[in-house]
Amino acid sequence: MILPIYVYGSSVLRKRAEEIPLDYPGLQQLVADMWETMNHADGVGLAAPQLGKPIRLFVVDGACLGKDHPDLKDFKRVMINPKILEESTSNRSYSEGCLSLPDIHVDINRPDWIVVEYFDEFLEKKSERLTGFACRMVQHEYDHLEGVLFTDKAPAIRRKMLQSKLQSISKGKGKAAYRTVVD
Repeated sequence: MILPIYVYGSSVLRKRAEEIPLDYPGLQQLVADMWETMNHADGVGLAAPQLGKPIRLFVVDGACLGKDHPDLKDFKRVMINPKILEESTSNRSYSEGCLSLPDIHVDINRPDWIVVEYFDEFLEKKSERLTGFACRMVQHEYDHLEGVLFTDKAPAIRRKMLQSKLQSISKGKGKAAYRTVVD
């Protein structure tokens, strides 16, 4: 089922998400709904808080970026209760966008690599070292679980320049090709 995406101004986006028990009721259906919602909105990642659920769960799928980033061709993950265990001290800047902040793009510095531990959709514990765009996608979605939006990481002058756009989104006046909600 395609669900509405919570946008800037929604309180759930600013809360640190709770760990979820592995026997969470309706987990498989929620994951299926997340995939469907993300694909409908043409996203590459979606965190549960973006659907109004303050739990530590997100999905990422880099396959559509495989042409420009061949390493993403098979990068599709469900991450339940993820933890970033390590990250590089070197950073790289790249323009990011977000389904919860429609029509906003900002260059954001993020670590070049991370080591992340999580449970997958089969509830198997995994640990992997990620680099490149896969690393960026996971860090972006992980931030949602921490109540952090990518614009929070932008330079102060850029955040100031975005204030009127962000205010519009928080008042339900954002332009998105998918259903949105502000709580």
